[in-house]
Amino acid sequence: MTAITLLTRADCALCEHARQVLTQVGADHPLEITEIDLASEQGRALAARAGVMFAPGVLLDGRPFGYGRLSERRLRRALGRLATEPH
Repeated sequence: MTAITLLTRADCALCEHARQVLTQVGADHPLEITEIDLASEQGRALAARAGVMFAPGVLLDGRPFGYGRLSERRLRRALGRLATEPH
């Protein structure tokens, strides 16, 4: 199972898009999604560490993946690579 951290903010259209992408991808890949508000202390600290400039920010297994509009194709490629990595 891949842990995904989604850094969001209120009234964010791109955050809603990211949620939809994660729902679609989650149908094919086992995902454990944690959503954290960027306005919270934890959210600000994670964003600073990961280099997230604005919402939504996405971390895969704790590693920075990106921010802004989430690409379903790019996410699927990354998850495919993670699935084939030796553990």
